[in-house]
Amino acid sequence: DIVDVIREDADHSLMGMAGLDEEEDTFSPVLKTTPRRAIWLGINLLTTFIAASVINLFQGAIDKVVALAILMPIVASMGGVAGTQTLTIVIRGLAVGHIQAHNIGWLVNREFLVGVINALLWSVVVAIAAVLWFGDIRIGAIIASAMVITLVTAALAGATLPLLLKRFDIDPAIAGGVALTTVTDVVGFMSFLGLATLVYA
Repeated sequence: DIVDVIREDADHSLMGMAGLDEEEDTFSPVLKTTPRRAIWLGINLLTTFIAASVINLFQGAIDKVVALAILMPIVASMGGVAGTQTLTIVIRGLAVGHIQAHNIGWLVNREFLVGVINALLWSVVVAIAAVLWFGDIRIGAIIASAMVITLVTAALAGATLPLLLKRFDIDPAIAGGVALTTVTDVVGFMSFLGLATLVYA
């Protein structure tokens, strides 16, 4: 019945976002389970090297201002969570058939506005915390600006990546999480460290 269909779609989305497939169940043999998980762990490892290479570009700024190394994870983490929230909503909407051609524009616009509001709210909170922590108003301005850029980008990426992946016949529940993490990490580190390099040059 309809409840079973919804449950199956939800299970598929949940398994996919963890990099698993529907054939893997709780009691699958070790030799069957390991390769499937290893593939997605390997893909994720490659994307982390991309993010690491971005950080390496700004090594000079990090060496000069230790606070940057301390605050970097905040920007990346907030971007990741914001993007995942949107990604989950969109993937579920696609799975149960709620998202159609006529409402895609409305959905993307809504997620963009939600991202902007959350970005403005939390950028102020983080900026105040950073200034109180390090006693440097510049670091507060940098992380606030980076937070706005990252959270808005994360919201847009979370809304559009599943749609793009589905258009190319790639399961967004499987590939969406890895793609989103790459986008949010690269944008987060690039904006934060790039702005810091300009300010502290």
